[in-house]
Amino acid sequence: MNTAKNENHTKAAEALIKRILPSKAAQFEVIIGHIGEGSEDFFKIQSKRNKVVLKGNSPIAVASALHWYLKYVCGCHLSWNSDQLDLPDLLPVDFESIVRRTEFNIRAYLNYCTFSYSMPWWDWERWEREIDWMALHGINMPLAITGLEAVWQNTLRRLGMDDNSIRNFLVGPTYFAWQWMDNLEGWMGPLSQDWIDKHLELGKKIIARERELGMKTILKGFTGYVPTALTKFYPEAKIYKTDWISTFETAQIDPLDPLFTKIARIFVEEQHQLFGTDHYYSVDPFHESQPPIKTEEYLEQAGNAIFSAIKTVDPEAVLVIQTWSLRQGLLRAVPKDRTLMMALTGTNWKKHDSYWGRPWVVGMMHNFGGRNYLGGNLAHFLSHALRLKQLPAAQNVQGLGIFPEAIEHNPIVYEAATEIAWHRDVPDVSSWTKQYATARYGSLPTPAARAWEIMLSTVYQQKKVKIISMESPLCARPALYMPSASMNGDMVRDYNLIDLWSAWDGMLEAANELGAKRTFQYDLVDLARQCLADLSLLLHQGISTAYKCNDRIALPKAGGLFIELMQDIDDLLATREEFLLGKWLGDARKWGNHEEEENRYEQAARTLITVWGPVTPNALFFDYSNRQWSGLIKGFYIPRWKMFIDYLLEQPEDINKRYHERKLRKSYGRPANNANTFFESLSAWEKSWTEGHEKYSAIPVGDGIEMAKYVNAKWRPIMQDETKKVLPLVQQDDYLKEVIPQPDNFGL
Repeated sequence: MNTAKNENHTKAAEALIKRILPSKAAQFEVIIGHIGEGSEDFFKIQSKRNKVVLKGNSPIAVASALHWYLKYVCGCHLSWNSDQLDLPDLLPVDFESIVRRTEFNIRAYLNYCTFSYSMPWWDWERWEREIDWMALHGINMPLAITGLEAVWQNTLRRLGMDDNSIRNFLVGPTYFAWQWMDNLEGWMGPLSQDWIDKHLELGKKIIARERELGMKTILKGFTGYVPTALTKFYPEAKIYKTDWISTFETAQIDPLDPLFTKIARIFVEEQHQLFGTDHYYSVDPFHESQPPIKTEEYLEQAGNAIFSAIKTVDPEAVLVIQTWSLRQGLLRAVPKDRTLMMALTGTNWKKHDSYWGRPWVVGMMHNFGGRNYLGGNLAHFLSHALRLKQLPAAQNVQGLGIFPEAIEHNPIVYEAATEIAWHRDVPDVSSWTKQYATARYGSLPTPAARAWEIMLSTVYQQKKVKIISMESPLCARPALYMPSASMNGDMVRDYNLIDLWSAWDGMLEAANELGAKRTFQYDLVDLARQCLADLSLLLHQGISTAYKCNDRIALPKAGGLFIELMQDIDDLLATREEFLLGKWLGDARKWGNHEEEENRYEQAARTLITVWGPVTPNALFFDYSNRQWSGLIKGFYIPRWKMFIDYLLEQPEDINKRYHERKLRKSYGRPANNANTFFESLSAWEKSWTEGHEKYSAIPVGDGIEMAKYVNAKWRPIMQDETKKVLPLVQQDDYLKEVIPQPDNFGL
């Protein structure tokens, strides 16, 4: 490493330490260098002259060393959901030297969807914190698409489109993920020039900081997606219109058309000019769509055209390809060393013959749409990438990656999935979890340790290793039969619901000692939320049973109890900023320059997490991004359920004239927008809510620990009673599989 680069990397690592521990930074010494001749990333932690020396071969390695030191030496923890950084005035220096290496040269991060489900309203302060989180967790290859709007604007200007047409092509702020994945255009637009300009500058700052820390960014490649309006400018070109899941019209230029090469060159040039390059380009041709010709010969020619067009501008280009919907023919003409396969879930490698020997990244995709749940197969996340790296049949594993559609939840899962990069052997799950909880709270009293043991044997021992949902009827469009809230979710639990309440009891007991820790407060509220969401499954069955039995006394009672539970969950979640609808909406409005723009951004924010797309008879996306948030429950979900329960109470005695769901038109098992007159009215109300501007608190209200105690005492007797008389939903798998069409890969 040359001296100047070494100095810059040292300064970058020192600056990160100052951001994380401003009052303790002087007690650290940073050394950027190598140990021996190995090319593996490494870090070393040692004490020297009463200082903590952090040595690594890059700023990211040094940041990883800091994270390891704080966790394993100091018993501290940093996360999305609060930090626990209770440190003595003088940092601990009495420890044996620690050296860690990683065989994973690539540690990738982010899904296109993350930018829409979690990040659309982030400012530089929030991004700066996230980039530090990346470095602390060893991430060295993030997807970087903030500000891509400006690249498209410059490209389309050079192709002859006027700014008004361009801004009408660009989508609203919460939908860029799907525009950049070539799935839609114009939805919730037009986009203002102010937004484009500000996010260009934000994108430049993000990428500059990522590169300063030694990260290699993945930028967008060009695969043929173009505005539908471009057909007017180039009528002779082979631009064909298509649609995404029968809802959004888009256009694609044939990669074999001469105009394709011209557009690709302009696009990559403009992107280089604005953001530079690290030579990695995300390309997913015909993503969730179909090529115009499906022969292997055509696919090979198209793949060659895409690679050649990008390589013309950047001779060092590497194509980064998701394995979500993969066509081998597109790869045949592209050299293996010019591809990097991103296995989003890390589980379809056998199907694709280990991606035919190409370099690939073992991924973890843990969340669809930003849905709230505690869960995941922790043992899988602590072992999967490491075992595949050491498995000859997996062939060419070069890295690991985390590709969630949304973040800021389940911090233990993401710690496990990133920390495994620095382990040679699979850690014992129980011991690792105990260490995690100890660092997260600063100590681990026996009741809290017992609570984590229970969580480890229930919610964090999920049998499903890809993407779970564990949705709740609270967030679902009201119905008597409740397979899921979203098109690809489910309600199934693979643990005894009452067991998790014992974990809740343990956390409440530990609150006497840990209650002042914000990390503990978040975990307690989230655990309480999960227990109450589980209870909603049983209370919902009470509504269904009362209606089917035509019990006019039991039905309003069951409905009232269900609504009361929703109100209490809303009040519980109101105590934490992470669960506030008002913050999401307030952050959206901050980007507007005037009231009309603020209102449009708020509408985009409301639409994404409710109806998602157009309210049409064939709509599939509604409630895809359902969220257990304070404000959203009271403002959106409770009114829906009240309307439905009132509708049930109005039904006639005559069984032949009553409401029956089996006769309704369904959308993935859920009542469709035009299922009947009631649901037509309900879907219209849902749409009207997205256009509203009623205020929701953006500031937490109440004491989370006291609320957790209150709702536990109130609802435990009901939970105990319900589990005796109603079958847990996990025992209804056969029914669910019978009546619910199983969705394909719908990663929205």
